[in-house]
Amino acid sequence: MEKTIAILIYIHAGFGGIALLAGLVSLVAKKGGYIHKKAGVIFFYSMLVSAITAMVVSFLPKHESPFLFAVGIFSLYFILTGYRALKFKDPEPKLQIDKLISRTMFITGLLMIFLPIILTSKINIILTVFAIVGIIFSIRDLMLYKDMGTLKKSWLKLHLGKMIGGYISATTAFVVVNDFFPSFYGWFVPGIIGGLYITYWIRRLNRRPTEHKTK
Repeated sequence: MEKTIAILIYIHAGFGGIALLAGLVSLVAKKGGYIHKKAGVIFFYSMLVSAITAMVVSFLPKHESPFLFAVGIFSLYFILTGYRALKFKDPEPKLQIDKLISRTMFITGLLMIFLPIILTSKINIILTVFAIVGIIFSIRDLMLYKDMGTLKKSWLKLHLGKMIGGYISATTAFVVVNDFFPSFYGWFVPGIIGGLYITYWIRRLNRRPTEHKTK
């Protein structure tokens, strides 16, 4: 079992490292360009493997970790919804999978808040903060899915915001594992910096002509 766990951890760390590098390339490359797209695909699949293995490891004996599970859930939610946002520009996008992903995030967020209270009679601050963010995003998703016009106009913002959110998750895991910041700061510093970067891009997109947003 320990050998299997070790292999899974190596897979998780290896693909997580690839995702960090590919994500950085995608962030700095020209948006919509060849390098951005190719690096984005590598980032997506690397994060997919890294997140899934993280969630598996978080349930294995002697390696139980609600924090690792939370990062895995957040990573999957952001990269899946960010990737699928590209389909919202289609004439008639199918939203069944998107609704399922958002509802799963909503339910998981509630569990992240209340399970620690039920099991330990204490609130887990870090899990609660992550859960609230996930719940807010999932509710916003479900509301958008009811407004096809707004959804089609917002696909680029959703794509950029969610994919950067996935990169924030990967960076958070890297920072926390390597103890770059004392105490719990490592859990929030990447999110604050990434949030500012997302805000910068959303404002930049808002200044662009409408026709460019819907291409």
